[in-house]
Amino acid sequence: MNTLRAQIQPWEHRRETSPQNAPVALSFYAAKEAPGVKRVVPTELKDNSVSGAPGQKLSYLGYEFEVPRPDLDETQTKLFPKDKPAKNRADLRFRSGLGILDTAIPPREWANGLAASFHVSPQAIEAAFGHDAANSDYRFVKARYEFTPDNMNPWAMSLGTYNRDRFLLMTKSLALLRSAESGIFRLQSQHYLGLQEGSPRVRQDGIAVHLFSDNGSIEMIFFQQDYQNREGVTQPEINRIVQSLHESRSDARN
Repeated sequence: MNTLRAQIQPWEHRRETSPQNAPVALSFYAAKEAPGVKRVVPTELKDNSVSGAPGQKLSYLGYEFEVPRPDLDETQTKLFPKDKPAKNRADLRFRSGLGILDTAIPPREWANGLAASFHVSPQAIEAAFGHDAANSDYRFVKARYEFTPDNMNPWAMSLGTYNRDRFLLMTKSLALLRSAESGIFRLQSQHYLGLQEGSPRVRQDGIAVHLFSDNGSIEMIFFQQDYQNREGVTQPEINRIVQSLHESRSDARN
């Protein structure tokens, strides 16, 4: 069992028993600071091609999308929370060894989850990130990822300004996955704006995709340590999922 998957098991239990619905990047990785990503900022995605490989349409958590793979193992795929009829997480397993962890996140939960995690008021989050960012999931995450040590003012006379900048930098370090060290990329489709943590050119676990709309967001983390394909997940394959994603009329699985 790979390291990330091993960490998911106790985390899944906490998520099933917790009233919070914070994104994976906070609830799963909040205890691990990743200093290497502090200076990484979002850039344009250079490869926008879409895989045309045979695949299948999936419907989970109120979203439909296509995966360029026909080997989903439904017997190993799990939905969470187990004890509630409404599900917000799907752990998709493929017979090839690939895993995709999907999380559906309600609107404004990124800012609300951060406030709850740090025991601060929503007003404090708005003061740190700005009104527009605090009221838009995409702008909120984008603002956090764009902040670097170079944005800090070493001559700030206000302790409040220093604390705000330090808070922004700390939350970026805590939220980003290790995979983000290889790049953070802006994504866009007909229905969503998004950000991707990690470059598929570097085969690694934990490449993450965050896609945002006014109705909420979805987060996908790709686990490929056990993936039997030597090349690993490719950017065109990720783009296939991103470009095909849309809200579904039901939560029923295909």
